[in-house]
Amino acid sequence: MTEPLDPIGVALLVTQTLDRLGVRHSIGGSVASSIAGEPRGSIDVDIVVELEERHVEGLVAALEPSFYIDAGAVRRAINERRSVNALHHDTQVKIDLFIAGGTPIDHLTLSRRREVDLGGRRIFVHPPEDILLQKLRWFRAGGETSEKQWEDVRAIVRAQGSRLDRKYLDANAEVLGVADLLARVLQ
Repeated sequence: MTEPLDPIGVALLVTQTLDRLGVRHSIGGSVASSIAGEPRGSIDVDIVVELEERHVEGLVAALEPSFYIDAGAVRRAINERRSVNALHHDTQVKIDLFIAGGTPIDHLTLSRRREVDLGGRRIFVHPPEDILLQKLRWFRAGGETSEKQWEDVRAIVRAQGSRLDRKYLDANAEVLGVADLLARVLQ
């Protein structure tokens, strides 16, 4: 029997391990877009990490009792600057670890991460501009067909309004090849 679904609680198990290992990280995906825009449910959590080979043994040893995680897959993800996942045994919540360097602005996003308090649980998340750009990138990569991704983008723009750093967005949308999508959503 599985435990009640608590993606943030499961994410904390991973982020606390990353903190102990000295690995800078930031939660993106639907968690960050829900904080910056409008809440929506998800059973997976996306985390951008500055994970290196020297962290693999400690990460896997700390997570293995509660997660399925493969050390070989983690090493391949680090070498290829791709993602790898960890699956929580009790809840089936999937944690996707995106190795920093997979996009041109990952390290910049990590330097801009924001700490938020969710009812006494503190996590680092992408700032609104960075999750907006990430969602635009995913929307483009998916053939611009995902209504869910596009609605997340629109919700962030509605919720953040004039607080969005337009210069940052313009400069980095160009880098990511989504300047046309940014212009469209900001109209």
